[in-house]
Amino acid sequence: MNTRMRRAAVAVAATAMAVSLAACGSAKESGDKGDSSGSSAAAKGDDIKVGLLLPENKTARYEKFDKPLIEKKIKELTNNKAEIQYNNARQDASLQAQQVDTMITNKVDVLILDAVDAKAIKNSVQKAVDAGIKVVAYDRLAEGPISAYTSFDNVAVGKTQGEALLEALGDKAKSGQIVMMNGSVTDPNAKQFKDGAHSVLDGKVKVGKEYDTKEWSPDNANANMEAAISALGKDKIVGVYSANDGMAGGIITALNAAGIKVPVTGQDAELAGVQRIVSGEQYMSVYKSYPEEANVAAEMAVALAKGEDLGSIAKDKVSSGSAKDVPSVLVPVVSLTKDNINDTVVKDGIYTVNEICTAKYKSACDKLGLK
Repeated sequence: MNTRMRRAAVAVAATAMAVSLAACGSAKESGDKGDSSGSSAAAKGDDIKVGLLLPENKTARYEKFDKPLIEKKIKELTNNKAEIQYNNARQDASLQAQQVDTMITNKVDVLILDAVDAKAIKNSVQKAVDAGIKVVAYDRLAEGPISAYTSFDNVAVGKTQGEALLEALGDKAKSGQIVMMNGSVTDPNAKQFKDGAHSVLDGKVKVGKEYDTKEWSPDNANANMEAAISALGKDKIVGVYSANDGMAGGIITALNAAGIKVPVTGQDAELAGVQRIVSGEQYMSVYKSYPEEANVAAEMAVALAKGEDLGSIAKDKVSSGSAKDVPSVLVPVVSLTKDNINDTVVKDGIYTVNEICTAKYKSACDKLGLK
C-alpha cells in the first residue's frame, strides 16, 4: 500500500471510530427519560465545580441552615470530590451580579442561585447560561433561562399564616383592624405569601394598614408598625400579619412599647421566633424543612453538572416571566405553634431544647413540656 493510500485508510478508520463513539455517547446521554434538561452538558464524574450564591445574612436561615446543608449534600453526592464556591450578596443586587460574573470567570459547572432581586438578576442568569453554566433557582424563582427550581409552596405559606391568624383572633376578627407587614417587592415569594394570605383573610378581617417592607428589614418593619399604631390607634389593632420572623421581632418591639398585646404571625422558624412563640409574644411561624429544600437543590445541581436527567428528581413544572415549564420541586410547609415545637424543629434537629429553653424561657418551656 503506497503512502497516499495508507493515509486515506487511516483517515477513514478514524472517521468511522469517531462516528461510532459519538453514537455511543448520544445513546448513553439520551437515556430513557426524555427530559433534555441535562443532556447538553458533557458527561462528568464527581470532580465538578458548584457555585452557591445566597441573598442575605439578616435572616438567620441562610448562613445557619441553607449553606451548610447544601454543601454537605453536594459533598455526599460526589464522594467529597466537588469543589464548592460560595458568596453571600448581603441584600445587594449589584453585588450579586458581580458574584455571578466571578462564578463565570471561575468556570463553575453549575450555579445554585437564591436571587436578591429576581428580575434584576435576569441578565446575569443569561450570561451564565451563555457560558455553558446551568442555573438552579433556589428558594426564589429567578428570571432568565434557569434549568431547575426548588422552593416551598409560597401561596400555601401565606394561606397557612392567614388561617393561623384567623384562628388566633376567633370572635375578635371583626372587632378591630389588622396590620399586614408583607415582604420586599424585589422578592417574588413575597407577593405569593401576600396573595395566599389575602385569599384567606379578605372579607373576614379589616386591613387597617398594609406595607411592603423594604429588604425584609426588621428595622423597617418596626418603623412601619409604629406608623400604623399612630395612624390607627392602639385600641383598634387586633392582630398583625407578619410575613416572616425577622420582621415579627421588629413588630413586637413596637407593639410592646405601645402596650399592645395581639397575635402576630411569622415564617422561617428562626430561633428567636420560636422563643417568642414559647413565651407567647408571637402566635405562630411557618416551619419549612430546610434540609429537604437544600437536599433537592444539591441533587439538581449535581445532576445538571454531570449532564444527567432531572426526571427522577423534579416531578413538577413551574413558569416565570421568562422561562416555561421549569423542572421543579415544591416542598410542603407546617404551621408552627407552641403545641407542636417538639414535633417539628426539635424532632428534625433544627434546634435542641437547650437552645430554645435558655434561662429567660425556662419557665415557659416547662409549662409546654419542653424538656
